[in-house]
Amino acid sequence: MNAMKDSLGGFRAALLAGWIALSAAGLLYARSKGIPAWAALPTLAAFLIEYLFYLAAGFEEIREIVARRLAWFLVVSFVTPYIIYASNTGQFRWWALVQLVALATALSLWYKILPAGAFADLAFLTLVAAVVLRGYFDPIYTSPVPGLHLEILGHLALTHVCVMVMLVERRVDGIGFGFSPTAAEWKIGLRHFGFFLLAGIPLAWVTGLVHLGPGMPVWKITATFFGMLWVVALSEEFFFRGLLQQWMVHWTGSSAAGLAAASILFGAVHLGFRGFPNWRFALAAAVAGWFYGRAYQQAQSIRASMVTHALVVTLWRAWFV
Repeated sequence: MNAMKDSLGGFRAALLAGWIALSAAGLLYARSKGIPAWAALPTLAAFLIEYLFYLAAGFEEIREIVARRLAWFLVVSFVTPYIIYASNTGQFRWWALVQLVALATALSLWYKILPAGAFADLAFLTLVAAVVLRGYFDPIYTSPVPGLHLEILGHLALTHVCVMVMLVERRVDGIGFGFSPTAAEWKIGLRHFGFFLLAGIPLAWVTGLVHLGPGMPVWKITATFFGMLWVVALSEEFFFRGLLQQWMVHWTGSSAAGLAAASILFGAVHLGFRGFPNWRFALAAAVAGWFYGRAYQQAQSIRASMVTHALVVTLWRAWFV
């Protein structure tokens, strides 16, 4: 009981700290972009509510609390941020709400209808990939003013719903999902980042993918790293290493084959980056994915591969164009 209380206390502390930081960042962003209060405040409220659900997915005790009514929780958590921002900014559309409810319902009931196994798992990942690659959320999360890219609310909701389904309903082991890497995971992540520097940067340079840029201030580099660690890296590492690579290893019976397959597919989904087909970027992503996968294999936790992933993307954004 004490351990649960400590964990719930940690959740409350992280929630409060995150709400304060996000509120400050959101208000500063709105002011810098000239976004009016009538649009900024409902949008900020939607992000604060989504942060609550997103954070909850990383705490086992919270996951177990909602497990008894998981499907209801997932549907409600999926649509609430949309309702909050859209109904207060003139962007609400019934057809959009129906689409969100339909997707959340399909994901939350997936393993209640289909028996857990290779077919159901692969179909689940295929559905998620189609949602992301086809821009499912773009026409739903429309912006009331220029400068707001609100489809990220849909992607965050998709991540927390899928995490809940896999950890609570599917009971997938060996992911190591969480927001805070251990000291050992930091070391493994940093080591594989160093390995990537020896191979990935020369490859990107030779292929003409990158050139030196003007750099960024330290505060922006720090913010970029933690944003990448807790959003982009967490989401992509969960799907590609925690699920896909682990399942590919199981299906093929080979760690090397699973790592290679997941890395190639990771590169393939980046073909559309800034113009299809972007082969140079896909190749660099596949190489980076191999190092992310190696970090995951060594640590048996996506928290290590998240560190490598976040460092690679931060390096690219901070010093290369």
